[in-house]
Amino acid sequence: MSDVPFIDLARAHEPLQAELAATFERIAQSGEFTLAADLEQFESAFARYCGAAHCVGVSDGTEALRLALVALGAGPGREVVTVPNTFIATVEAIAATGAAPVLVDIDPATRCMDPARVADAVGAKTAAIVPVHLYGAAAPIDEIRAAAPDVAILEDAAQAHGYPVRGAAAAFSFYPTKNLGALGDGGAVVTDDADMAAAVRSMRHHGCAPEDSNDHVRVGATSRLDNLQAALLSVKLPHLDAWNEQRREAAARYRDALAGLPVELPAEDGVFHLFAIELDERDRVREALRDAGIGTGIHYRRPVHLNSAWSELGARGDYPAAERLAERTLSLPMFPGITAEEIDQVAEALRAQMS
Repeated sequence: MSDVPFIDLARAHEPLQAELAATFERIAQSGEFTLAADLEQFESAFARYCGAAHCVGVSDGTEALRLALVALGAGPGREVVTVPNTFIATVEAIAATGAAPVLVDIDPATRCMDPARVADAVGAKTAAIVPVHLYGAAAPIDEIRAAAPDVAILEDAAQAHGYPVRGAAAAFSFYPTKNLGALGDGGAVVTDDADMAAAVRSMRHHGCAPEDSNDHVRVGATSRLDNLQAALLSVKLPHLDAWNEQRREAAARYRDALAGLPVELPAEDGVFHLFAIELDERDRVREALRDAGIGTGIHYRRPVHLNSAWSELGARGDYPAAERLAERTLSLPMFPGITAEEIDQVAEALRAQMS
């Protein structure tokens, strides 16, 4: 049997190679590399796809979070509520605004922010709440809003391309491995709020006024989405629904193939950026799978507060659900184009270690 990779981007790219290459050549010849028509076209298309009025393309997902938070009023003396089990970029973006991250534990059933804990974390200093759609599962936005109706919600949608925006805004990453990935870095802020979109659009380009690029009306940065990446994303966007459906089909086959094993499976609904199971002896099983030629990942080995740079956010035992997930989570191969035979091979290798 052949090895099963954890991810294989080439399978989704292969049918698009000619179009991607032609797009690259067109942009190279045009000389239009920043703030050009391809960026505007992608922003319009992705806003429509997300069911929102506005999309602002930015340099990466971390900047999408940061700029959106600044537009929502995050800054020195303010707080932003989020979860411990997320990629470190979520809290990096909060801290970069000058605001303080405040963590709340997750609901083990959803692996996302526990709405029952939100009210206790919100106070007079709270500028925003950032639920994370972890692994491509939808965080309970309506329940979180009900727990804190006066606080803006910014969705960390870096792993959730395919859901409509339900908060004040959503921040997306187009890192190459995402459900919709660029051929490099990229990100976007998607919102129905015209004023928020205008603020982010200004900040991504040195704080320029929309009508006069020589008038810098706010503190900004160089955080634009390159025109080339926007054009390449426009090639890939029409295929996103089909790729997400392939992920759902793969998740359903995993669910059947792993039936009866002592593992906890992800919720049935989602866009399955990752297919993360929970199990005992995770590291032993992962090493055995590696020896069997099965690629895996761990997302994430440490919750935020157990990383050295963020120890002021909590101690071991403060967020038991997030800590348990970190100790037991194992991401199995998941990507568009994964075959039924490969999924069965992964399941067989797992079964051999757990029977």
